[in-house]
Amino acid sequence: MTETANERIRIEAPAGRCWDVAVDFESYSEWVRDVKDVRILERDEEGRGHRVEYRAAALGKSVRYVLEYDYSEAPRAFSWKFVEGDTLRRLDGSYRFDPDGPASTRVHYELAVELAVPLPGLVKRRAAGLIMGSALKELKRQVEAVA
Repeated sequence: MTETANERIRIEAPAGRCWDVAVDFESYSEWVRDVKDVRILERDEEGRGHRVEYRAAALGKSVRYVLEYDYSEAPRAFSWKFVEGDTLRRLDGSYRFDPDGPASTRVHYELAVELAVPLPGLVKRRAAGLIMGSALKELKRQVEAVA
């Protein structure tokens, strides 16, 4: 069963800065706590990560997955679709960056997660909430630290 969640956060930085940090996948292992390694498998014509492989700590073990990114709404938003992985069936989502004045941004994050391993619904919902909450807080911390 797919668990979905969405959340918003205000970041004290321009939308462009939020975008730059969010699409710098290769730096994720430096500031996203659970991401241990990132490898760009394919780039688009603008040099952005199109297919990206991640290794992350999840459910007490190392998890590998590949995401494919869509920049058709750039620079206002980007999205991703799950391609393959070892414990996931789905990990689709998006970031949207809405300017909120000249120096702040409302970031909207949507995520749909389906694990390949059977877990009770409550545990799955809690995991999705933790992924989302920490992703937004870590993005906020990184963007504001360098803004």
